[in-house]
Amino acid sequence: MARAQLPGHYPADYGAVVEAARKEGVVVVYSTTDLSAVASLVRDFESLYPGVRVQYHKLISTDLYQRYLAETAAHRPTADVLWSSAMDLQIKLANDHHAATYRSPEAAALPDWAIWRDAAYGTTFEPAVFVYNKRMVTGPEIPQTHAEFAHLLATHRQKYAGHVTTYDIERSAVGFLFATQDSRVQPGFWDLARALGSSDVEKGSNTSAMVERIASGKVYLGYNLIGSYALTRARRDPSIGVVLPSDYTLVMSRIALVSTSAAHPNAARLWLDYLLSYRGQSLLANRAELFSVRGDVPGEFSAATLRQSLGSSIKAIGVGPSLLVFLDHAKRQEFLQRWRRETAPVK
Repeated sequence: MARAQLPGHYPADYGAVVEAARKEGVVVVYSTTDLSAVASLVRDFESLYPGVRVQYHKLISTDLYQRYLAETAAHRPTADVLWSSAMDLQIKLANDHHAATYRSPEAAALPDWAIWRDAAYGTTFEPAVFVYNKRMVTGPEIPQTHAEFAHLLATHRQKYAGHVTTYDIERSAVGFLFATQDSRVQPGFWDLARALGSSDVEKGSNTSAMVERIASGKVYLGYNLIGSYALTRARRDPSIGVVLPSDYTLVMSRIALVSTSAAHPNAARLWLDYLLSYRGQSLLANRAELFSVRGDVPGEFSAATLRQSLGSSIKAIGVGPSLLVFLDHAKRQEFLQRWRRETAPVK
């Protein structure tokens, strides 16, 4: 995708989208991804499409969802593109008609599970991992499966009490997503939740902050953290170890939507297509280190490499209506109540 040249598979009239986007001048993106991780992506997009500026707002997942709904309800300016790791909340927005229907010219390069109704697009392929401090967790103590994680906490309570972390699933939408998906795959999920409770688990809402506490030695072990952040830290910090569980590894995808309330709809489509393009996906994999969703993108942080490494143990969370199950109010409350009960510290 050279600066003045569009890919051959793009429609003949796509140039009109580019020109309309330049007239709009800006694309407003609400995202859960740290700007530091995607700064190279933003710079490349702006150099590729001069005149279209990216106005990037980093928010935690629940705040992104609530802010967008509040702004649209009040008819205030809001995002053109919503890009979030909270897959279930993104699908709820799409299901509630907040996502514009748009068939990206890059759609054919994506796996079928990553697109829903030409409105919700998975853009990354990121594993949920165990993270540990290599000085404190060594040898046979390093859990390789979910059952081993639970067993470690049950048999080494004195060592790990107060030194384990996971998401606060009431504050973090991606934490809630991982926990609910875990409960569907793992027969011993609630046993593990009880083991976390008996270890006086520390609950956080930001993977980077939790990994930082593990690196410092204040916490020894993290459960269900976003692998892209953890692996990036591990590359430059020898104290951090990362395990992709061998029994199964959940893989989530940051979902991008073009808002039906977009003030800059052409710039929004341009940004979405760029995110999904080979060029954008290559930057995601090799500069942002977020794991590309496209199977044709090479590199350590790519779907192809992850599939080669994990094989059938990958459990990709599909972009679709099954994500709405635990957003039902009664089901959500029932799950959260049990989670509170099982993870409560043992007195």
